[in-house]
Amino acid sequence: MMFFIVKNNKVLILGGFMIRINENFLNLKDNYLFSTINQKIEQYKKEYPDKKIIRLGIGDVTKPLPFGITKAMEQACMEMNQVETFKGYGPEQGYEFLREKIQQEDYEKKGIQIDKDEIFISDGAKCDTANITDLFANANTVAITDPVYPVYLDSNIIAGRTKIIYLPCTKDNNFVPELPKEKCDIIYLCYPNNPTGTVLTKEQLKIWVNYAKENKAILLFDSAYERYITQDNIPHSIYEIEGAKEIAIEFRSFSKTAGFTGIRCAYAVIPKGLVGYTKQGKEVSINSLWKRRSSCKFNGVSYITQRGAEAIYTEEGQKGIEENIRYYQENAKLLKEGLQEMGYEIYGGVNSPYIWLKIPKSQTSWQFFDELLMKANVVGTPGSGFGPSGEGYFRLTAFGKREEILEAMEKMKRMFE
Repeated sequence: MMFFIVKNNKVLILGGFMIRINENFLNLKDNYLFSTINQKIEQYKKEYPDKKIIRLGIGDVTKPLPFGITKAMEQACMEMNQVETFKGYGPEQGYEFLREKIQQEDYEKKGIQIDKDEIFISDGAKCDTANITDLFANANTVAITDPVYPVYLDSNIIAGRTKIIYLPCTKDNNFVPELPKEKCDIIYLCYPNNPTGTVLTKEQLKIWVNYAKENKAILLFDSAYERYITQDNIPHSIYEIEGAKEIAIEFRSFSKTAGFTGIRCAYAVIPKGLVGYTKQGKEVSINSLWKRRSSCKFNGVSYITQRGAEAIYTEEGQKGIEENIRYYQENAKLLKEGLQEMGYEIYGGVNSPYIWLKIPKSQTSWQFFDELLMKANVVGTPGSGFGPSGEGYFRLTAFGKREEILEAMEKMKRMFE
């Protein structure tokens, strides 16, 4: 049935009596990777309720927030109880006190000049890397490394982009993506990489910066795990590369560095000199577009959360998060060395909290998942869930509890024997 209305002696057709959906959602896989994993776990628990499951799949932290951070949040809560210090809506871009700390501690001290109004506080790097797609036309060609964090791919599919190019990263090319053979406009890079745990040197990243400048492309650089870097010549920020401020947006998160997975706070850096283009070739500030988008669709991160994030940069806060990071790094070392002793081919685990395991050729990554769950009661993440080049690999996270990491190694060792 159609609905008509007469206006100025003209019949206007307003449409049928039905709600149209965004059919791009139908182009996604039936289930989100980690939802599928949870369904398998729940089914296993029903069949074997007495079995203890060791979860080394999802990258969720297990160490509590450092005391200095919770103390700052407690003080912020008390401020909200007083008329004089109560806070209502905050600035969408983030409170100045936090942006100043980020500017000084994460960039100026490393010789990188970033202005406060180039920093945007958010509730997560996952949200930012998905929401940034709002700024770009669907005609753009997108390049993503493969395997890849699922949100990069899914958010572009939802937006309706069909020109998506995979850049394979496997042991055959030492997990270093090659430049695309056709021109790309938007390029996602995540280093240290999730899921493989591998990294790129400054020289390797310089190749991508040069490519973006030559092709008027943009790099979307996810450096959520930069605090886990241990080796020299591995950049912590894309802006350590000359010319990167002209072509790159950087995403960072407090989730894995400071334990904010349940608190939610992150930030994006969008330099004011970064531009996109209209169909007519006119330059438009990406910083201004994101600011306009934020004021329309985002109410900002809570004052209490941002006071907690500010405390990360205190001496007490830094001491606490460094202890936690060392704990996870030691977990990664135990996983890496333990699995290597069993004969597995291992990548990552040095500059990243993720272990990328090469599974036996006779199995798919989901078959290995099932065997690991059934025989060792250990949960990881099948590599195929991260893209075509992830097949044949398996991700384990070092964010578990130490005793469970050791228990998992013993169970896997018995399974291997």
